[in-house]
Amino acid sequence: MVCPHCNKGETRVIDSREDEQAIRRRRECMACQFRFTTFERIEVLNLMVVKRDGRREPFSKEKLLAGIHQAGEKRSAVAEHAEQLVDAIERDLYATCKDEVSSEQIGQQVLGHLKQLDPIAYLRFASVYRSFEDLEAFETELGKILADQQKEGERIEVKRDT
Repeated sequence: MVCPHCNKGETRVIDSREDEQAIRRRRECMACQFRFTTFERIEVLNLMVVKRDGRREPFSKEKLLAGIHQAGEKRSAVAEHAEQLVDAIERDLYATCKDEVSSEQIGQQVLGHLKQLDPIAYLRFASVYRSFEDLEAFETELGKILADQQKEGERIEVKRDT
């Protein structure tokens, strides 16, 4: 650390204190005995989301949470775990250490978490995210979920009106 008074490079830490936002350090210059304070803070990346049409916008935790809440409307499992799900996705995105992430990557992560948490919320989110063109595409996705759950040993009955 360079002394702001004499520009010498030798300083020592006299006192160090931590709080939630920063670490505060009192320093003393070894050359001129000038005392000063420095702060260490976490610098969060400005994560940008690249949309399908090429637009870029800042990552919004609130927007992601709103989408998950909408997919999980009236679903207790999603309501209880939505915050943790969004926190986990946000952590994973920042852990990539990239400046940009595609909306497709975010959607895939949400689908992965929702598939484990609540199949109905998963289908709701997938129907918007994947833009199902017709009922066959929706039925195909439902078939995949049913097959996965049957592999896991769960028995699910689907009633169809004829």
